[in-house]
Amino acid sequence: MSTTQRPEPMTIAHLNGEWKPLDQCLVPINTHALQYGTGCFEGLRAYWDGQRHNVLFLREHAERLHRNARLLLMRAPAVDDLIAIISECLRRNAGVLAGANVYIRPCLYKSGTSLGPVLLNVPDGFMCYAFRLGDYLDTSKGLNLCVSSWRRISDSAIPTRTKATGGYLNSALAKSEAVLNGYDEAIFLNDRGQVCEGSAENIFIVRDGRLHTPDRTADILEGITRRAVIDLAKRLGIACEERPIARTELYAADEVFLVGTGCQVSWVHAIDRRVVGTGQQGAITAAIQKAYEDGVYGRDPKCGSWLTPV
Repeated sequence: MSTTQRPEPMTIAHLNGEWKPLDQCLVPINTHALQYGTGCFEGLRAYWDGQRHNVLFLREHAERLHRNARLLLMRAPAVDDLIAIISECLRRNAGVLAGANVYIRPCLYKSGTSLGPVLLNVPDGFMCYAFRLGDYLDTSKGLNLCVSSWRRISDSAIPTRTKATGGYLNSALAKSEAVLNGYDEAIFLNDRGQVCEGSAENIFIVRDGRLHTPDRTADILEGITRRAVIDLAKRLGIACEERPIARTELYAADEVFLVGTGCQVSWVHAIDRRVVGTGQQGAITAAIQKAYEDGVYGRDPKCGSWLTPV
């Protein structure tokens, strides 16, 4: 499992229209986004196929960032411009990043230095950088999860579907609590006590041969990987239902897995020290994981639209 998750200092990054070495991309200490968490971002993966990188769901991520910026009263570059910048970020770092899978982080942020937590009349900035990334979570072994004592922030407080930077303090608290207590990851409940998602992943459970996942009213991120997994399930003939899920259903589930750009498809061994199903990776999870990996590595022509070669 790779633990390389920090940007490499020799890479070239984009900051407000300029390309420069990452360690020269600086913002003032009184930058609005630093003081108040006023920004939103995307996380993309690019998979190395032996000759080039293939960016996963490039347009979908660019469209979501553009849409989320508008919701947060921010102005993002046009979708096609976002795609061009993300692609150029890979090209400029081709020598450094060749041979490895890559994570790309475009981020829109309030770049002004004015005082006060307000979104209006504060200039917007934009950055994009890339770095090598293996597995965010170890997909080869079952994960041990816990239900967090921290509740997921409500969509009516900080909308989780926007990937707002300030909202990730909520995720950091839950993940830190999990790690401090010996777990790999946390599961959030929302303020109604329903299963929501992980700290940075969507969640699926299997009961009686059917997939179930929290619906879009459960304060979740509307994950792009989540949507891809639902589509894969349909193609595989696996029924999938989006609905409210109770905490105790986690313990009664036959299989549980997490999905996301970072974690990909990661199966769960136990939750709150209760073994899930047989304690081994289940057949449905294994089928979804294989289909997903075939798609992202270009082995399945039916998923060809997922990938943009750079």
